[in-house]
Amino acid sequence: MNALGVLLISVISLVAGYWLYARSIDHSVIRPDEKKATPAKMYMDGVDFTPANRNVLFGYQFKSIAALGPILGPIIAVQWGWLPALAWIILGTVFIGWVQDYSSIVLGVREEGQSFGALSYRLISPRSRGILITFIYFYLWLIMGSFGVQVGFSLFTNPAVPIGVLLVILVGLLAGQMTYKWRQDIILTSVVTVVLAFLAIWIGTLPFAKNIMSAILGTTGGAASPTLFLQVTQAKFVGSLLVVIICYLGSVLPIWRWAQPINYVAFWIVFLGILGGIVGLLIWRPGMGDFPAYTKFTIGIGPLWPMLFVTIACGAISGWHSLVSSSGTARQLEKETDALYVGGGAMFLEMVFASVAFLTATVAFGSYQGYVDAGGGAAAAKVFSVGLATFMNKWGLPVEFGTAYGAVFLTLMALTIMYLVVRFMRVASAEALGDRFPVIRNMHVGTTIALLLTLALIWLVPFLQIWAVFGAANQLMASLALLLVTAWLMSQGKQYMWTLIPFIFMFVTTIAALLYKAYEAFFINLPKAAAQANPGEFTAAQVIIGAVCLILVVAALALAWDGVKALRSYAGKPVKAGAKA
Repeated sequence: MNALGVLLISVISLVAGYWLYARSIDHSVIRPDEKKATPAKMYMDGVDFTPANRNVLFGYQFKSIAALGPILGPIIAVQWGWLPALAWIILGTVFIGWVQDYSSIVLGVREEGQSFGALSYRLISPRSRGILITFIYFYLWLIMGSFGVQVGFSLFTNPAVPIGVLLVILVGLLAGQMTYKWRQDIILTSVVTVVLAFLAIWIGTLPFAKNIMSAILGTTGGAASPTLFLQVTQAKFVGSLLVVIICYLGSVLPIWRWAQPINYVAFWIVFLGILGGIVGLLIWRPGMGDFPAYTKFTIGIGPLWPMLFVTIACGAISGWHSLVSSSGTARQLEKETDALYVGGGAMFLEMVFASVAFLTATVAFGSYQGYVDAGGGAAAAKVFSVGLATFMNKWGLPVEFGTAYGAVFLTLMALTIMYLVVRFMRVASAEALGDRFPVIRNMHVGTTIALLLTLALIWLVPFLQIWAVFGAANQLMASLALLLVTAWLMSQGKQYMWTLIPFIFMFVTTIAALLYKAYEAFFINLPKAAAQANPGEFTAAQVIIGAVCLILVVAALALAWDGVKALRSYAGKPVKAGAKA
């Protein structure tokens, strides 16, 4: 297998999956009505409910769902061999991934923009609302931890990255001003802000900018950053604080002012980066060398089933997508007919993106040993940055700039998700505890609590352990979203097997993964604590991981129990004429 073969498979899968399967479901089951008023128009408030141009919304959707999952997941997963990883990226997207993203938007639009908590109360059971909100909060916390470690401890500690990222954020704010206040044409806004964004990345790589950041990070002259506490150096401390500040602003500011325009500008950085990598691959046309199609069933992360299916946490399917789609995108959709283009289209593009990330691991370094020498799964962010720079160098982009571009690319991929995650965390905490503790309803209080918990997870738990549990929780969230959509489809008398079967597969797989990680934390890693240099710190990490796994399993089983009873109550409802796919 070579790079061109992988790209061809991805493109064929995109065309077949979107134009044949997805369009068939859209036309025959959902039947969107272009003239029907959407929640964005009915409840327009300029904060959450805001009608958006379908192309702007596509960029927002893609950038909101495509974070580090479709990048780091495939790079970690190729340790099982390239064939299992590629098969799951393609098949998972075609039969499960787009289904969840698109159906979550449709559910949100048809149910007036209600959150999953409110919908679960009505469609499944009254108690399911509280259980689901609890599950979602812990799950979102894991996202913040897994992404926060990569950004705060790895990407932001590179002196060539922070200033470029901060300048790109300012460019995103300009995009929001041009779009919503100055009413500028979207093409003019895109050209101006994208050019400025690339200029911002270049400025961040200049010697004066890197010298400023090196002084702040404590790495002037190549010195090692001093350790402040635990395993946290000055550089990591500064990096994690930058993450917290950016996420705080993203959580409390109106979505049109911060999240949507910054995500839109970041979309172009990401899209052009993917395109630049693909062009380089087409020029170079590398093969995989001795990279094995299959290594062995059990590796350091765990067994192929269930762990492969949660390691690739977004490139095939992701529960995060359902939250963005239902509580974010559904409240900005201008027409029902835009749902497939925005939801399904963005997911299929993410599949191509995951394929490019997969290739940075399998072909960029010439061999399996080259991948291992570059850091392998433990240094997935570095593998991607260097691999993408290698691809783009084939058409002339300097490797040094390409590597910095790849690092900024990754940072924006993570941050533009993280501040949305914090926004959802403070909403979830307000829904769960706001009646008992009204102060939690204050957005600043809810945001601060979420970010303090995030810092605790970043500072205490190693990345790969967070990532594995995050992946399992992420896919379990996807299965619960599919359960909710299935219940809605059955209640409406619509054909539902296209969501029910993916729900069953994802639910069983992710419960197994969480139980495996809980067993590993309590019965394998915890006994090793005495042999560690910092046994107390190591013990705390394992207790956190094991406890979170069990909490998520109990919550998911309770939801599934109520869900099955709800499905049985809907089972006798006849399918409406013409509703079959």
